[in-house]
Amino acid sequence: MTPSVQPNGIVLFSHGSRDPLWHKPMEAVARNIAAQSAETPVVCAFLELSTPDLASATQTLLDQGVQAITIVPMFLGVGRHAREDLPLLVEQLRTQHPSVEFTLKAAVGEDSRLIQLLAEIALDSPHP
Repeated sequence: MTPSVQPNGIVLFSHGSRDPLWHKPMEAVARNIAAQSAETPVVCAFLELSTPDLASATQTLLDQGVQAITIVPMFLGVGRHAREDLPLLVEQLRTQHPSVEFTLKAAVGEDSRLIQLLAEIALDSPHP
């Protein structure tokens, strides 16, 4: 019998907000990932003002048997949270879970595909 390979998990990480409507785009991305790759566990996590935090979201994935986690910063701009706060949180996770492989991706706002898509959306506005 072939041993089962645990899927990599994904954490979509963002700032957070008290406004529940603010979470809808993040949740939509998570649903889209699940629809495209049902075998890939995906959770949202937030820096502040919302739950779960990164540690709790990570534990949710670990409880599902995931042994490799990709953290995707859902930031358009690369401010202090993406440059300083998030790398420190990921280092804490690496220390707490040394057998888990953590990959921290660049903020989505640094991806040329997203920049191109945003430009296309802006240009697609109705003209008078």
